[in-house]
Amino acid sequence: MGRKRPHHGNRRRGNTAGARNKPRQLAQGTIHITRPGTASVETAEGTFMVARGGIHEAMNGDEVQVSLVRRGGTEPMAVVRNVVTRATLTFLGAYEPAGPLGAITPLDGRLGRDFFVLPEDHCAERLGVGSGDIVEARILEYPARGSAGVVTIDRRVGAAADLDLLVETVIASHGLATEFGPAALQQADELVLDVEGTLARERGRRDLRELMTFTIDPTDARDFDDAVCARRLADGGFEVGVHIADVTSYVPWDSPMDLEARQRTCSTYLVDRVLPMLPERLCNDLCSLRPNEDRLAMTVMLTLDSAGNVRAAKAMPSAIRSHARLDYATADALLEGKISESDLPCEPEVAIQVAEAVRLLDEVAGLRRDIRRKRGSVDFETREARVMLDEHNKPVGVSVREQTRATSLIEEAMLMANEAVAEVLAGVEAPAAYRVHERPQHEHLAATLPVLHELQLLEPGDAERLLSADPYVVQDVLKRSKGTPGEYLANALLLRAQARAIYLPHNQGHYALGASAYCHFTSPIRRYPDVIVHRALKAYLAGTLGGKQQRAVASVLPQLCRTCSEQERVADAASRDSQKAKMAELYAGKIGERYSGIIVGVERFGLFVMLDDTCAEGLLPTRDLGTEWFTFDDTRMCLVGEESGRTFRLGQRVAVEVAEANPARGQIDFVLAGKR
Repeated sequence: MGRKRPHHGNRRRGNTAGARNKPRQLAQGTIHITRPGTASVETAEGTFMVARGGIHEAMNGDEVQVSLVRRGGTEPMAVVRNVVTRATLTFLGAYEPAGPLGAITPLDGRLGRDFFVLPEDHCAERLGVGSGDIVEARILEYPARGSAGVVTIDRRVGAAADLDLLVETVIASHGLATEFGPAALQQADELVLDVEGTLARERGRRDLRELMTFTIDPTDARDFDDAVCARRLADGGFEVGVHIADVTSYVPWDSPMDLEARQRTCSTYLVDRVLPMLPERLCNDLCSLRPNEDRLAMTVMLTLDSAGNVRAAKAMPSAIRSHARLDYATADALLEGKISESDLPCEPEVAIQVAEAVRLLDEVAGLRRDIRRKRGSVDFETREARVMLDEHNKPVGVSVREQTRATSLIEEAMLMANEAVAEVLAGVEAPAAYRVHERPQHEHLAATLPVLHELQLLEPGDAERLLSADPYVVQDVLKRSKGTPGEYLANALLLRAQARAIYLPHNQGHYALGASAYCHFTSPIRRYPDVIVHRALKAYLAGTLGGKQQRAVASVLPQLCRTCSEQERVADAASRDSQKAKMAELYAGKIGERYSGIIVGVERFGLFVMLDDTCAEGLLPTRDLGTEWFTFDDTRMCLVGEESGRTFRLGQRVAVEVAEANPARGQIDFVLAGKR
């Protein structure tokens, strides 16, 4: 008690706006630190940038009280007055002895300060921690004015040389769970695959093992949670079966595995690994629909007419047996006539039936896309870049995935199943995690109009229709932009204007899909909302929707939906950050090389450019555009040279050189080609 804590750095409050301006109002919100010294605060009144030096003792994710101040006629900025609730309890950091103290530098640079282990705390010695080791530190005292924070070490993660610190930093920055508790692991280890016994016990479970069922997944997939089957009916229509791993047969409500899955809410797909929602015993074994192995499933059998309209849907617990495992490349090659049935990785008699089903599903997918388009569904063009790593986790190239006929046929089958289940549950007002996508806000759509007018993509009356969130005019604009220089820009602007889909305990429809009801049913291995939906569907089929378990689920469902929505954003951000870190590491070896790219973001401080071949994104600073002053036009989303009138805008093509790359921050910097 009374020990003066070690000083760390200059703790003066610095040159804050609050020091010279009278605060206009107070607000409370969450602080988001993007890099040391740069932050914003998300409040009920809006999101505000933090004034220079105004972060004070706050840390990323903290709930803070701020004062909002102005400098001249500028937008109000925030200055942190006090921290209401701390978000960071533990963190990963690098340990170094510092005299009698131990110093720990967080891997998450947004924490922005070192922490210290006091001399009387012998945790480093007890855990065998040496210089440079990566450790998990628990905060005992948070930084305050004039003093640093105090921590203790909970565990030694490993030597820095044995870890990929780029990815470990991403994991630490987003607070991702990497290990399961002993109770959950024990529960998983005790599970037994007993398909025959389950069929005998559960009278409502259908034996569908004779159906010609198969999976289509990415080449590197390890967990197969969905399988499909299809046949043509005598009247010219189709029967499509969607079979999903029956996770809830192994994960009871409130069990150790269920509680851990609720904390994670989803699997996180990083550049070099998957942090699963469920233990590997389930993901890659009992719940993975591997070929030629019996598995428990939840099945939706869909009956479609010859035009692709769903005329009937029946859901049931089932037992299935996948007869073949295809990857997307193989399925695409089959559909394009580059290979024949005999080239498929299964027995000849099976291959003929699988090939016919793939072609039928491709036909159905085309019909379903037309149906969705007619009801107002909006499809945006997207590309997914994945950095490829060697056995030492070093980047060696980039794989860019785009939508193909094979990915589309699986996507359309999953969409049908999700809609069918959502319509059943919404029809009986069953408590479940519905996937809701609201109409875009008027002001967000209004911001797209100046650029869409400039690109000449709007016809008379389109502006008014767009402002009313008419999905058909969005379709029209995207169709007109196809193949034009403004294609990327139109897609980017209209996609940015969309609301983010969330989970809610009641159905409100899905705007972008044009669906009156929608939920996630098809990936219970990796998404907890799907687990909730499976339990609700089983309760409906068994007539126990009002039972004790469903009442317990309903009581916590609003919070569960909020947590799932929040954690989905965290997982997406972590996935992007891990890819960006390795992408920057890749381009660190390409300094001075020239590439062609497209401007995908325009800010006052520079242009964000995405390279054509790899989708790598980097910053081209305004200062490197030339010697003249460039003015930022936020309405037209462009930078304009005051002397020459030279304009850089969204969607414009540019040639750039790699100037610098910072893997630790996932940043790549460009200059205009020939200007380095």
